[in-house]
Amino acid sequence: MHVKILDERVVSRAKARGIDVLVYAPHFVRLPDIRARAARFSDDDLLVVPAREVFTGPWRDRKHVLAVGLSDPVPDFITLDGAFAEFDRQDAATLVPHPEFLTVSLTAEDVAARRDDIDAVETYNTKTLPRDNRRGRDIARETGLPGFASSYAHLHGTVGEAWTEFDCDIRSEADLVAALREGAERRVVRRTGVSHALRGVAEFAHLGYENSWGKVDRLLLSGMEPTHPSHIAYDGRFDDVSVY
Repeated sequence: MHVKILDERVVSRAKARGIDVLVYAPHFVRLPDIRARAARFSDDDLLVVPAREVFTGPWRDRKHVLAVGLSDPVPDFITLDGAFAEFDRQDAATLVPHPEFLTVSLTAEDVAARRDDIDAVETYNTKTLPRDNRRGRDIARETGLPGFASSYAHLHGTVGEAWTEFDCDIRSEADLVAALREGAERRVVRRTGVSHALRGVAEFAHLGYENSWGKVDRLLLSGMEPTHPSHIAYDGRFDDVSVY
């Protein structure tokens, strides 16, 4: 909970690492496409759950929020209030990925102010730095919110480097949403050692690609983002909370 890539290699590695449920939430992909791909790669040994990490706010004040259990599409580039309201309307589980990481995250103050609307805070993310993970644990402890772990894999080798063990059976998307929303007992687990540290370094270095060529391709070469609130797919439903 969660990965950004999904193909045969991801599925094979997840199964080899003993993962039973994989949350798939790629950037800038609409929910119907995420859901279709998740269904394609789910089988009796691995459940792939579709999710959306929504980019809220303008580029200079981005705050990412992860929603599991959405029934209707939610675009990026809407207000934080608009995103939380939509997640609540759909009874989705609302999670905080990488709190206080760089300039793309909810702050400790944001989490405290919205504590009643948040179901869990990420306390370990393979991509982020040790100080960021310490801060995530501090925020979870200070707010009394449950934690969760994520490989946050943008690269195949990171799949299965960190995971969350729930003290209950999860056999469907609805089971996962219920476990998150009800605060089910869980344990945050990660691999250790030099190999794990190097995986984290590789993931962090991948930010350079995301914020250079990846961004140029999205903004200048590919036209309007498919998850932009003005896209025809959203039929103007989010015009009142769009930030640009």
